[in-house]
Amino acid sequence: MSITSTKSSSTPTEQPPVEPPKSDTKTEESLTFWERTEAYITRLSTKNNFWHRVCSLIWLPFAFRSGISMRRISRDRFTAVLPFKRSNRNFYNAMAGASLLGNSEVAAGMFLFKHCGSDYAVVCKNMTYKFLRPCYGPAIYNVRDAQKVSIELSEQMNTRKEFNIEFTMDVTQTLHKKGREVRVGRCIITFHCTPKAMIKERASRRKARTKK
Repeated sequence: MSITSTKSSSTPTEQPPVEPPKSDTKTEESLTFWERTEAYITRLSTKNNFWHRVCSLIWLPFAFRSGISMRRISRDRFTAVLPFKRSNRNFYNAMAGASLLGNSEVAAGMFLFKHCGSDYAVVCKNMTYKFLRPCYGPAIYNVRDAQKVSIELSEQMNTRKEFNIEFTMDVTQTLHKKGREVRVGRCIITFHCTPKAMIKERASRRKARTKK
């Protein structure tokens, strides 16, 4: 896709500041008790590692057994760390490919849920993982250009429509002897995000058609 920009010779007029979209209080008031509880639990699961582990134990046992955890760097950036323990290793005493691949979706989902998990249903649509070298230590998942992805995500959410979001994660391992990180894998992943209000509206229309 190419973008062509044109310059105007006329003097630009001052535009009024763009106000952020106001929250729909009517929609919030119409939420059921279960929907409010679900949104609260979703926000709680991304608050810290303790609640992430508790929620994983109940709803995501694969992530709980793997022991993946998050480490916050800034408001919009964090890393996910997969420990180098027996259940994540293969016969050659290296990190199993299935563990690296499966936890890529978990790590990407943790990043996405922090931004829109309480208001959107998030489904992995496509994922491509490239193994670059064996991993003999904890695997660290980093979203490439995390700030740029966060801005794009905010812009998409402001439309209040369903959308696809694609980003890349670099999977690295820290070499303690040399004190640097080497990349062991690269994951390109696409999620489909649908507003929960839209899902509720579609379900209501289907229910109305069924009654007819």
